[in-house]
Amino acid sequence: MTRRISWTLLAVLVLAQICYPLTTGATRAGLTVATVVLGWLLSVGHALLSRGPRVAAALVAVATGGGFAIEAIGVATGVPFGSYDYSGELGPKLAGVPLIIPLAWTWMAWPAWLAAVRLTGGRIVTAGGSGPTAGGSGPTAGGSGPTAGGSGPTAGGTGPTVGRWVGRIALATVGLAAWDLFLDPQMVAEGYWVWRDATPALPGLAGIPVSNYLGWLLFAVLMMSALRPLAGPAAEHTDRRDHPMLALYLWTYFSSILAHAVFLDLPASALWGAAGMAVTAVPLAVTLLRARRGGAPGREAHQPHRPGVDATR
Repeated sequence: MTRRISWTLLAVLVLAQICYPLTTGATRAGLTVATVVLGWLLSVGHALLSRGPRVAAALVAVATGGGFAIEAIGVATGVPFGSYDYSGELGPKLAGVPLIIPLAWTWMAWPAWLAAVRLTGGRIVTAGGSGPTAGGSGPTAGGSGPTAGGSGPTAGGTGPTVGRWVGRIALATVGLAAWDLFLDPQMVAEGYWVWRDATPALPGLAGIPVSNYLGWLLFAVLMMSALRPLAGPAAEHTDRRDHPMLALYLWTYFSSILAHAVFLDLPASALWGAAGMAVTAVPLAVTLLRARRGGAPGREAHQPHRPGVDATR
């Protein structure tokens, strides 16, 4: 059920984004709001159905709650992004922040996290056909049993090593923050927010200060560092239930390049975004293609069923 619902929401989201370049004015602004709400429902709904209320609550607290807090501070003080103001086109505001803005942080935070987990070895496999393990002795993707630092911790055991944890946080941070290389130029071009002092700026991205991107990196690393402790061990692993979220991340990457380069007349942000998100998106695409060719998806196991949580599909 988790996968069916997630794939359905993703299909609706993709359709809405395809329609974006075909609209203008108030219709485009309304479509932007609808897209963000769909993205939030997709990510939070997936976290809830695949991992339970603790993970979903942690995601909402860290990304939605934290996103609103950092935006309210940013609008009021200019820290950490720089001085900016939102227009009234994105709907109702609280403390100067449109209510959909924290939802946007959440929308992409969860797929960025899952992409980083997948790339740093967070796979769920079975040991002898029984309980899920990561690095056990049973069938694994590739047949050899992935380990963390050579020790093969279990899903309920010691978890990733410090090196893997740091790498995971770094990948998730860049995976989320680099999205803004697409997002900010697009939203500024639409007039949804404006920067009071846009210098210094990245070459080709006039109107947006470098401090904005540094602010994204700062908040993203704080967010990703807090997500795992609050969400618990269920957030340390991925399986085939997460394919819709990984597809969302890759769709966002490739479709943004195409949209900015061809439909939105934003070639500079197409290049900057392509380079930035490639740090996470390209290895993810390669990993998924290799797994598909090697038949790995057929060997991925499911977590045990938990009452009230779809952990089997």
